[in-house]
Amino acid sequence: MAEELKSLDDLKSAVSGTEGADAAEVTINREPVRDELGRSYATGKRKDAVARVWVKPGTGKVSVNGKEMSKYFARPVLQLIVNQPFDVSGVKGEFDVYATVTGGGLSGQAGAVKHGISKALQLFDPALRSSLKAAGFLTRDSRVVERKKFGRRKARRSFQFSKR
Repeated sequence: MAEELKSLDDLKSAVSGTEGADAAEVTINREPVRDELGRSYATGKRKDAVARVWVKPGTGKVSVNGKEMSKYFARPVLQLIVNQPFDVSGVKGEFDVYATVTGGGLSGQAGAVKHGISKALQLFDPALRSSLKAAGFLTRDSRVVERKKFGRRKARRSFQFSKR
């Protein structure tokens, strides 16, 4: 080593390479990702459900497995879950969604479609990423059902104890 380090500031400047390098100067420039038809594609997952989602500019029509959203997700709570990314990012009624969902139940499928819509929206328009990320919609909820163990009735529930 040619020069001696006498303080932590010397070490910091030696490691960073320059004296005044700020971490704030480093910004990631995100480009929109769209196919030849002007759509963005993303995969959303929740529990055992997997949703393939395409988003394109339109009138706000949401189609899930070839059906209208209100027909596929009949419960209003599930429709609310699917529409959350549009409400948070402030683009309600500006995008058409086509989704195919497999696996899991209706609740998991609604969560998977929500996750897919969020990811596809941020790919279509990177400016929406900050609001979707702040709401936690870009993070995959990794909670899944615990497996059943042998010698037990369910994953943790034991058989009923009988003294006699």
